[in-house]
Amino acid sequence: MKELVFAEYQKYKRTFTKKLIWLAPTFTLLISILLGLGRLSQQGSYNWWCLMILPGTITLICVSIAKKDKRKLNYRSILSLPISPETVWLGKIGTGVFLHFITCSIFFLGVTIGGVVFGSSISLLRSAAGSMVLFITFLWQIPLCMFLSERLGLFLTVGINIAANMISTIFISTESSWWIPYAIPSRLMCPIIKVMPNGLSVPPNDPLLSTSVILPGILITLIMFVVLSLLTELPYRKLEAK
Repeated sequence: MKELVFAEYQKYKRTFTKKLIWLAPTFTLLISILLGLGRLSQQGSYNWWCLMILPGTITLICVSIAKKDKRKLNYRSILSLPISPETVWLGKIGTGVFLHFITCSIFFLGVTIGGVVFGSSISLLRSAAGSMVLFITFLWQIPLCMFLSERLGLFLTVGINIAANMISTIFISTESSWWIPYAIPSRLMCPIIKVMPNGLSVPPNDPLLSTSVILPGILITLIMFVVLSLLTELPYRKLEAK
């Protein structure tokens, strides 16, 4: 699998996808700086990152990965390989996970530097935990977006995924139905980095600070990731049969 991920990753040299993984977190940090948030720049960065920019980045990365072989040779390059097409699909998902991890790491590094320069509103430990949890809780969207991009195309996939993330973050994440997968990342940020979906600090003694949601939220999204990875590989098994 490691070789598959590396081989897939090599396809994106000198492509916009490769640039996107550092452009997206850089743009996020620049927004907070240009808005003059100062010491609150970390909170603002996490808010923009979780609400719109990370979902958009994941979607664009997944569309690029899913469409690569179909666009060029209509899967002939996959069918000619001495491994099953469904294994190739899982390798593509692994590549998406790897790129997702890189962009989350760059964001964490940038937001940490921003805290040193402008003043820190989130401790280093909480920021590290927040970035790691965001990485984990967004994983399930990778196989979903790859599957949707093959069925619906770029624009519908981007529109659906970003809209679902934004609506869930704004209207659901602080409600009793926070366990809906799209709402989980923002809900978990409340007790971890103590920032609400609107970018403001969670008031002291607020129920949103309860850490009881962290483990269930992580487990739900990890199960979703495994289930969607296995389900979305099924069409590739049919591809092999053809």
